[in-house]
Amino acid sequence: MVRPTPDRRRWLLTLSVALAGLVVALAIATSLVPTLLPPGDPMSVVLARRIAGGMIFAGSYLALAVGRIPGLSIDRAGIALVGAGLMVASGALPLEDAYRAVDLDTITLLLGMMIVVASLRLSGFFAVATRWVLAHARRPWVLLTAVVAVSGVFSAFLVNDAICLVLAPLVLEATVAAGRRPLPYLLAVAMASNIGSTATITGNPQNIMIGAFSHIPYAAFALALGPVALAGLVVTVPLIVALHRAEFTGTVRLAVAPPKSDANRALMTRAVFATLVMIVLFFAGVVPAKAAIVIGGLLLLTRRIKSRRVYAEIDWSLLLMFAGLFIIVAGARHALLGPGMIAAVGRLHLDRVPVLSAVTAVVSNLVSNVPAVLMLKPFVDPLPHQDNAWLVVAMSSTLAGNFSVLGSIANLIVVQRAAGSGVSIGFWDYFRVGAPLTFITLGIGTLWLWK
Repeated sequence: MVRPTPDRRRWLLTLSVALAGLVVALAIATSLVPTLLPPGDPMSVVLARRIAGGMIFAGSYLALAVGRIPGLSIDRAGIALVGAGLMVASGALPLEDAYRAVDLDTITLLLGMMIVVASLRLSGFFAVATRWVLAHARRPWVLLTAVVAVSGVFSAFLVNDAICLVLAPLVLEATVAAGRRPLPYLLAVAMASNIGSTATITGNPQNIMIGAFSHIPYAAFALALGPVALAGLVVTVPLIVALHRAEFTGTVRLAVAPPKSDANRALMTRAVFATLVMIVLFFAGVVPAKAAIVIGGLLLLTRRIKSRRVYAEIDWSLLLMFAGLFIIVAGARHALLGPGMIAAVGRLHLDRVPVLSAVTAVVSNLVSNVPAVLMLKPFVDPLPHQDNAWLVVAMSSTLAGNFSVLGSIANLIVVQRAAGSGVSIGFWDYFRVGAPLTFITLGIGTLWLWK
């Protein structure tokens, strides 16, 4: 890999900062346009706001796709917040509309799920479950199958990013202790979490948004996409085995020393019971956001764990990023989206399942799956058979996350956790398994939903 020279790096940093400054300056200038133009010239104001809205939208999504602005210490959450603020400042989106753009069902469901997962982790549940699985895995391929099953099943009902955050260090510790190469097992954690999360509305952030947008019942969503997730998990095991034959050939028996678990049985019983009740409420038809936030709130009523320990487990930056993205997309829609553009996109035949699946997968890998869902919303809303269209977007945006290491936050979490322990997962290490797995699972999902 050719590294840029110091001069070239300085030039790129200067360019990126200059472009960011240009977008900010344009937004501020646009906010002053109504005071500078004659009162009888509203068209110029509208045009200025459209230009500003388009620039803010394009700049924000480019920065979100990269994950940062070179030369500045800002992350995706900060980028989303700045983009949202500029949409309002430029007049591309009135402040009152910005408030309405934030989907509180999505934010509430995410917050409730994070509290539930935090309670399970702090009680020691995940460590105990992993310990039990590892104690019964006697061969490498059995261990791999167990990792895929645990990661996939937990991710089906709990947010997959949180599951990767918990499982990656546990699996890493166990495989190193057993004298095995951690790489294929860590790939299994990330890929199975993406695939398993396809199954339900609460599996990942983009599905949570889709559930709020579409109002598809939890049970109907799971019935439609559960089989796709199950088939994908079944495919994952032989594919990893085939591409890492050296790890899984032979008749070696494992002597796995399961990771130590410091569990509080009373807390664990309470957290598991609350989680099961929550899942039952989902399937019973209770609004997922309502069920999750009520159960999450009740879990805070305890003497054994201080609330601030639970708050420390919550990904507040993710909630902030969601709020910012809602406003950015609403601003772009308000400033740019007219009947002509909707008609032009309509000519792509997004009502056809294979086309919508392919477009969603490509966009998801360009800008990440959560922004992709928000970008596609205005074009999915008018489609016939809207419920099926949303299911296609959920399936494709999630499974596309396995294409490369940058495809989903879950992948990055596993890679970062591994790197912290000295285990490197390179782009090619992930891609040689993830790319074929993505094509196979997308094919299965597309055929399943093609009606």
